[in-house]
Amino acid sequence: MKSLRRTFRGILGVAFAMLGACAMTGGPEPDPVVPEPSASTPWPLAAPKAGQVVRVLGDAPAPVLEGENWFSGKCEIEAPLPVGYPAPTPPECVEIKTYPVVRRAEYGGQGPTSIGMGNGFWPLFNHIKKRDIAMTSPVEMDYRGMTTDDGKLSDDQGAWTMSFLYRETKQGPEGDAERGVKVVDNPEVTVISIGMMGGYGLNRVNQGVEKLREVLAKQDRWVAAGDPRSLSYNGPQIAFKRRWSEIQIPVKPRNAIVTSNPGSTK
Repeated sequence: MKSLRRTFRGILGVAFAMLGACAMTGGPEPDPVVPEPSASTPWPLAAPKAGQVVRVLGDAPAPVLEGENWFSGKCEIEAPLPVGYPAPTPPECVEIKTYPVVRRAEYGGQGPTSIGMGNGFWPLFNHIKKRDIAMTSPVEMDYRGMTTDDGKLSDDQGAWTMSFLYRETKQGPEGDAERGVKVVDNPEVTVISIGMMGGYGLNRVNQGVEKLREVLAKQDRWVAAGDPRSLSYNGPQIAFKRRWSEIQIPVKPRNAIVTSNPGSTK
């Protein structure tokens, strides 16, 4: 019970931090600039196995797992990741990684993400509380069809999905739940990911997406294969400038054949 309460507090904090960051768009504390990752290594020819990571840019040491908490420099993740998830990407680094199937409680919508996440938070939180599901970090956001002609994500088009993650796929049943929440097993997906340190929100996501597209354009082995998503790890107990997140784009080897679009099933 103590562990469950701790996990609820952690996920509650992450979600409120995301909501606060969205509300601050255009406010007095700007998002920090995304640094340029430094040293590089050869890009892999094939996707890593589920749960594995290949660093392609950046010098930061691999993050350290102590108990259920991850640490990287000034960053910390206070809640456990889902079983089988790859290690988080350190800030200022770019990695290719494959995520296993994960069970998610999803809430989706259209329009401003700042409003939508407020509408989605309580149904998701009450869902896991009602089912006595010990949640994990991160809170995931998928952005479908929101990319404009200039390459930036916009609230004016497309749709988004906010997800709380189950620790294991065997927990609880799939299917429609209460108040617009749907429980699904999100399929395995390979992504290119950049680690970020600083605030959350759509402006921050656009910074990471821009950097990832620049990185992809400088090599010839991998191409984008889906819509961007973000993973947010921290709540308000972590200082604004130390909050850890990842911005990701699904990818595939350039010559691979994809039969379905990776990402959210909703």
